[in-house]
Amino acid sequence: MSWRSFNDGRYRDDYMRLRCSFGPSRVFLAAAVLCAGTAISVAQSAPPSPPSTQGASPFAGSVAAQPVPGVVTISLQGAIDLGLKQNLGVLLSNADIRSARGQRWEQLSALLPHVTAAPYVDASKANLSEVGISLKVPGLTFPTSVGPFSYFDARLSVTQSLFDWKSINNARAAGQNVKAAEYTYRDARDLVVLAVGYTYLQAVADEARIETAEAQLKTAQAIYGQASDQVNAGTSPAIDGLRAKVEMQTRQQQLIQARNDFAIQKLTVARVIGLAPGQEFELTDKALYQQFEGLTVDEALRRAYASRSDYQAATAEVRASEFSRKAAVAGYFPSLSFNSDYGAAGSHPSTATEVFDVRGTLSIPIFQGGSVHGDVLQADARLTQSRERLANLRGQIDSDVRTALLNLQSSNELVEVARSNIELAEATLAQSRDRFSAGVTDTVEVVQSQQAVASAHEQYITSLYNYNYAKISLARVLGTAEEGVKEYFKGK
Repeated sequence: MSWRSFNDGRYRDDYMRLRCSFGPSRVFLAAAVLCAGTAISVAQSAPPSPPSTQGASPFAGSVAAQPVPGVVTISLQGAIDLGLKQNLGVLLSNADIRSARGQRWEQLSALLPHVTAAPYVDASKANLSEVGISLKVPGLTFPTSVGPFSYFDARLSVTQSLFDWKSINNARAAGQNVKAAEYTYRDARDLVVLAVGYTYLQAVADEARIETAEAQLKTAQAIYGQASDQVNAGTSPAIDGLRAKVEMQTRQQQLIQARNDFAIQKLTVARVIGLAPGQEFELTDKALYQQFEGLTVDEALRRAYASRSDYQAATAEVRASEFSRKAAVAGYFPSLSFNSDYGAAGSHPSTATEVFDVRGTLSIPIFQGGSVHGDVLQADARLTQSRERLANLRGQIDSDVRTALLNLQSSNELVEVARSNIELAEATLAQSRDRFSAGVTDTVEVVQSQQAVASAHEQYITSLYNYNYAKISLARVLGTAEEGVKEYFKGK
């Protein structure tokens, strides 16, 4: 399997965000496919090492729903719908939007009026010696305390920034950060579709391997019975029976492993889509094969640049960085504010009279110890980084789209070839069994034919999985994963 598209960068990021989801479970091709973003040729594949399980991705987990009695049937679209509601990655991303909105309100607070009311009544008696007053005159006696006396003050205060270019641009930057968080949330939904599609399709492939292993075991048992009969009749050497028994037990081992892999993969599916622990369910979409209507590179690129949420989020981050730089430069500019209060004050509420104060303040920064210069340098660096990331992402989108289309085309061709290989391998096995029954050959040829059939079925299962995952990956690189699954898996 080719790993070039993993090294391109974008799907390396997706893989790192999802990789811990599927560690100990079988990663025959799926982990490598996830890295590459699309399915690739089985003939060139080799099982990669299981990814590390440290630092689990939030897209591997979920908030479990309530259990449902009985066995739940889940289609691919149904699994995606559940994942979009329960997956931890999308829930956390949604919380990030609320956090960004809160930060925006904090920045807007500097531009909005602040109104406070602080009425108070005070009764006091002061000890003169406590505040350092001590009067001693011969022949005269002075009091040691003053009071009691009272104060009353009730005012409504208003503070308003009339012009603060720094606060204005900080608020604009916060608004762009909210947009970036919203686009990131949409991108998280695409990642959930990718994660759910990956686990669901892998589970379908594992279930198909069980069916194939059961069929191969039945064939191996029949051949072993035939070989044993010929050995007992003296028409075949004992090694033919031993060879057939080894093949039968090998198929038994594969069936045991296939069942275990499927059971583990179902647990992974349940975790990603948020099923209740222990919830029993069945997968309804077994053989997902539908021809894909052609899409030109130019059309795909146009759709990707218009729809990719990560690209739009990166664009919003550039705009936020531009506003942040303007806010940093505004540290050199003067600001104008307005303060006023109105109320009543006196020694007692019954004797209070009207009081007010109105003040306008022009603040002119003269020297601030180089702090503004430091803010500008940092803002410049962040702006440069955001622009470079956007430029890199634009180039990466072009690479992602072209790679996805190439992989989709090749995986579709591999499905057709794999189908033909199954027919040829089964025909070869049938002829080998006939030759063995006629005593023309021994079990070596029959066992080799059995292995060829097993290999052909495995290639078909894997190529079909690759093809379907390639379609989901294409929808992901186009930025329309949710709509793409409905379009590419019609009726499923």
